[in-house]
Amino acid sequence: MSSIPSLLRDRIAATPDAEAYRVPSDDGWISLSWQEVGSRVRSLALGLSELGSGPGNRVSILCSTRLEWILTDLAVLSTGAATTTIYPSNTAAECAYVINDSGSTIVVAENDDQVAKLRSVQKELPRVTRVVVVEGTPSDDGWVVTLDSVKAETGDYDAMVDAISRDDLATLIYTSGTTGVPKGVELTHDNWLYTAEAVGEVDLIGPSDLHFLWLPLSHSFGKLLEVVMIALGVPTVIDGRLDKIADNLGAVRPTVMAAAPRIFEKIHNTVVATQQREGGVKLRIFEWARQTGIRVSRARQHGAPIPVTTRVEYAIADRLVFSKLRERFGGRVRFFISGAAPLSQDIAEFFDGAGLTILEGYGLTESSAGSFLNRPDSVRFGTVGRPFPGTEVRIADDGEILIGGRGIMRGYHGMPEESAQALADGWLHTGDIGELDEAGRLRITDRKKELIKTSGGKYVAPTYLEGRIKAACPYASHVFVHGDRRNYVTALVTLDMDVVRPWAQAEGLPTDPGELSRHPRMLAEVEKAIKQVNDDQASYSTVKKFAILAADFTVETGELTPSLKVKRKAVEERHGEVLDSLYDA
Repeated sequence: MSSIPSLLRDRIAATPDAEAYRVPSDDGWISLSWQEVGSRVRSLALGLSELGSGPGNRVSILCSTRLEWILTDLAVLSTGAATTTIYPSNTAAECAYVINDSGSTIVVAENDDQVAKLRSVQKELPRVTRVVVVEGTPSDDGWVVTLDSVKAETGDYDAMVDAISRDDLATLIYTSGTTGVPKGVELTHDNWLYTAEAVGEVDLIGPSDLHFLWLPLSHSFGKLLEVVMIALGVPTVIDGRLDKIADNLGAVRPTVMAAAPRIFEKIHNTVVATQQREGGVKLRIFEWARQTGIRVSRARQHGAPIPVTTRVEYAIADRLVFSKLRERFGGRVRFFISGAAPLSQDIAEFFDGAGLTILEGYGLTESSAGSFLNRPDSVRFGTVGRPFPGTEVRIADDGEILIGGRGIMRGYHGMPEESAQALADGWLHTGDIGELDEAGRLRITDRKKELIKTSGGKYVAPTYLEGRIKAACPYASHVFVHGDRRNYVTALVTLDMDVVRPWAQAEGLPTDPGELSRHPRMLAEVEKAIKQVNDDQASYSTVKKFAILAADFTVETGELTPSLKVKRKAVEERHGEVLDSLYDA
């Protein structure tokens, strides 16, 4: 096995008739076997080869998460070319940058809207010879062709696959650019094969599981899941529509799902806010059940015995509260996997107490997305678990996490100086600060470049405070902690209107976000949560003042990356006046 296409070929040979993917249709769901997937990949690869895809080439995919994304990716790789991923939310200028920097000659676009985006910058894409549209119309000038028209049946597919080596470039994924110009991370076939092998050694999942995939495949986390499921033969339900997640969970009843922390935060906040709105006996039962679940979770984490009385209480809490919550997810979830951003320990313990354990992991695009993961038998919330087999870790003198192993990138595309800096001394310098516990689990304390240093010389970890405040206030969507070179710490808070609006209506409050952000009741709710978090913080790291913004952070306004991480510099620039007002004398 020397490449991802050869991995797919081995999977087809081992379990040709087993379910590979399940996708939505007008009548429900359609399943494809591994044999059927192989047939579609083969014909698409032969067609793309005729268009010029091959060794040394790059093909960009500008598409949301759907079956065609995976089929196209596998087909591109089968020709010996590399895939360049582009978020469908990217602007035309951002798309042009990635396409040109990667040297892509073919772009696969999801629909006519994405084609229109490319048309608007066509003059800036001189190397693009063809745009292949998944769902759309071909153009009269031949620049745009349909995906169905690309398929071919003649050619030596196996010879193309056999020619690919482990060290060949497989993927160019561009970093989100939170700290500057996006960099193209070069990941080889061997990088991805290593992560798949490592997950297999951990023995978490197998063919009897059902994996639900909605994460962006343009992100390294989604790409990792694609390769892992092929390696392990795990059937995957694919539907990238965010507004369908809740319905899909109930309909397909998966056993495993990966998500970014924002999804778990939103579910947690919706549940808590709903119970608070109900009030009375239901709220008291919920709060009692939640505290009981957290006690049990903490005992399990530390290997402590659970008293008989607590076990009885937990059984009652499970029947009254937790079992209903699990049913929302289809009733079969064995565990969730969280990555891409820090997960609040408070929220993790709530889910674990409810019988919905979240295994938090850690990795960078530069380390093929997967480097550390909590194991079900040794979960410790607040950590990202132990390294995968074959991954090495070192903590530098300044606390920076350094990673080594087969999963580490080849370098940044066309950026030798940046590559040398990131891979100095043979280790990937992550830019994250952390420590290892007695069991070798990694605890990340913050981003090296994001630590706040107050004017008094004290260091504050903003993401830790942000996670605590979001867990304490169910109405908060995002929290942005600020205070670098200032004399105290402040925060910006945005509202999750899906959660806030029902509460505001029930309380007779305005439902306009702008009005609500200034209302004394709303301010009091946020202040209560911040005070709760402040109570166990050192005085220099307490949030002294805050403001509620009238609009949430979004990808479209540039405050969030496509993987829903906050762009700190963008927030500071966009809301500079509000931040400055919090420091007015």
